[in-house]
Amino acid sequence: MKQIRNFSIIAHIDHGKSTLADRMIQATGLVEARDFRDQLLDNMDIERERGITIKSQAITLPYVDREGREFALNLIDTPGHVDFSYEVSRALASCEGVLLLVDAAQGVEAQTMANLFAAMEHDLEIIPVINKIDLPSADVESVKEQIEMDLGLDSETAILCSAKEGTGIDDVLEAIVNRLPPPVGSEEDPLKALIFDAHYDSFRGTIVSCRVFSGRVRPGDTIRLMSNNATYRVEEVGVFHLSREPRKTLSAGEVGYIISGIKTVSDTRIGDTVTLAGNPAPEPLPGFKEVKPVVFASIYPVASDEYRSLVEALEKYKLNDAALIFQKDSSAALGLGFRCGFLGLLHLEIVQERLEREFDQSLIMTAPTVQYRFELTNGDHITVDNPLYYPDPATISKAFEPYIRASIMIPERYMGAVMELCLERRGTNSKFHYPSPGRIEIQFDMPLAEVIYDFYDKLKTVTQGYGSFDYELLDYRESNLVKLDILLNGEKVDALCQIVHRDGARARALQACNRLKEEIPRHMFKIAIQGAIGGTVIARSTVNAFRKDVTAKCYGGDITRKRKLLEKQKKGKKRMKMVGSVTVPQSAFVAVLKSDGN
Repeated sequence: MKQIRNFSIIAHIDHGKSTLADRMIQATGLVEARDFRDQLLDNMDIERERGITIKSQAITLPYVDREGREFALNLIDTPGHVDFSYEVSRALASCEGVLLLVDAAQGVEAQTMANLFAAMEHDLEIIPVINKIDLPSADVESVKEQIEMDLGLDSETAILCSAKEGTGIDDVLEAIVNRLPPPVGSEEDPLKALIFDAHYDSFRGTIVSCRVFSGRVRPGDTIRLMSNNATYRVEEVGVFHLSREPRKTLSAGEVGYIISGIKTVSDTRIGDTVTLAGNPAPEPLPGFKEVKPVVFASIYPVASDEYRSLVEALEKYKLNDAALIFQKDSSAALGLGFRCGFLGLLHLEIVQERLEREFDQSLIMTAPTVQYRFELTNGDHITVDNPLYYPDPATISKAFEPYIRASIMIPERYMGAVMELCLERRGTNSKFHYPSPGRIEIQFDMPLAEVIYDFYDKLKTVTQGYGSFDYELLDYRESNLVKLDILLNGEKVDALCQIVHRDGARARALQACNRLKEEIPRHMFKIAIQGAIGGTVIARSTVNAFRKDVTAKCYGGDITRKRKLLEKQKKGKKRMKMVGSVTVPQSAFVAVLKSDGN
C-alpha cells in the first residue's frame, strides 16, 4: 500500500487540467506516441470542443521515481463545472491529496477557491501547481502572491510547469510520490468501497468505478450496495489503464472497477458504499446524498411523428446519465414530450446537444425554470416546477423561490458593470473581498431563476471574458411571483407561459411579444400578441394582416363604390379572424428563449 498514491487535479475551467493529465500519461509511458491524442481522458466530442470535462475519469499510472522505486499513481479526474460539484466531492473523498492547478496568466479564480475549500473539507494534502508558465502574459510572482494571500498556501512549495510544453512534469510526479500520503486501511476488515462514478457498456452492463477503503473484492463475490440493499455477483474486477485491465483482486487503497451485471447506471448511486453480502461493513462511508435536479425544462420533438424515437433516445441516454430525470408531458401547441430535471444549465445544454448529435434528434426545449414553493390559504404547501401547474392566485398566501450565493471574481475595473448586472438581477446582501491588488471578489445572494436565464453570458460580456463565477444553493425565500401568459388572438400558448417576479414581468413580456412579432408570419388577418398576468394585459404587439387592394379596379366614379368594397373586405377579415387559426413556426418558440444579446 505504501507504493500507491491516490490523487485528483482540481482547477478552474480552462486552466489546463486535461492537458496536464495528458502529459502525465505520456511521461509514465502508458501510451505510445502513435496512439496519443489531445485530451486523452475526455471521450466525448463535446468535451473536446468545449475544453471541459463532463464525465469523471480514472486512470492508474505506473511510475518509477528517481530512486528507482515503483509506484501506482491513481489519478481520479473530476468534472470542472459547478453543476457537477457533488461528483467532484465524491472523487475528492476517494483521494489522499490533490494538485491545485492555477493559470500563470489568469491567477486564482472563483472555482479555484471553491475547489480548494472542498479539498480542505476532506482534509487532503494540497500541492499548488502553477501552469502555463510559457505564456507571454504569465506573471508567476503575482500568482505566487495570490496563492499566499487568497488560498493561504505556501507559495514556495508551488511547482512551476507548462503542461503544453511538457516542462516541469517530472517535478509534479515526484511531488505526488514524496508529498502525498499513501492510503490507509486493512485488507482484513469488511469490504468498504466508495462509488465515485459509473458508466454504461452495452456488452457488460454498468461498470462501477470505486475506491476500496478496506477489505478486498474478487470475481465470484456477492456484493451489496448499502443505499438500496441490492445484491449482485461480481464478474470482473480490475484497474483503469487506457483500457480496462482485469485483476484477480481489488484490495484496500486501490482504485479500480467492478463489473457485476448491474443493468443501468440508475441502479448505482454516486457516493454509495459497496460491501460484501456475506460479511457486510457495520456502517456506510459518510457523505452520501441523493442528487436532486435544480433546473427544469420540457423537451418536445419538432415533428410529432418523431415522438417514439425521442422516447428511445432518452431511455438510452439515461443508461449513461443517472442525474437526468424525465416524465411524460404534453402541450397544446407542441404535442407530446417530456418534462426533464437537470443539475444546472450546463447539464441541460449537454443533454440537449448529446441527444441531437448522438441520437439524431430534432428538439424544441421550453424556457428553463426552477422549483418554486407555494403556501396556500388552506395551509397546504406545494412545489411547482412547471408553469402550467401554477396554482390559482386567489389560493396563494405566500410564494417562495430558491436563492443562491454567487461568488464573482473580477479585475477591479469591472466592478461597476458587475454590480449593476447583479442589482438588475435582484442581488442583495453584497460582500466585497480584495484578495490581491487589482482583483476583487464580490458575493451576492440572488434568486436562482435570474441566474439560469442568461446571467453567465452577460457576466462574460460586461467583464470582457475576465469574470469567473461560482455559486452554492442557499435556501428558499419569500418572493412576489406571478404567472406570465402569452396570448395569440386571445388564446393562451401554454408552451410560452413563465413564472416570473412581478417587477420583471413587463420587461419579460415585452421581449417575448417583440420576438414573436418578428417570427410569426403575416396572415390574412391581424394577430394580436399579448403578455398578461391573470386578466391584465401588460404588453402587446401586433402582426399586421396582408391586405389586397380591392379598390384598384375602381377608377373615378362615386366614392360609395370604393366604400362598399372596403366594408365587404372588412367583414371578410373579421369572419376570417374568428375561424382562422394562427400558425406559429417552431423557430418562434426558440426565439422567445433567447436573451436580448443573442
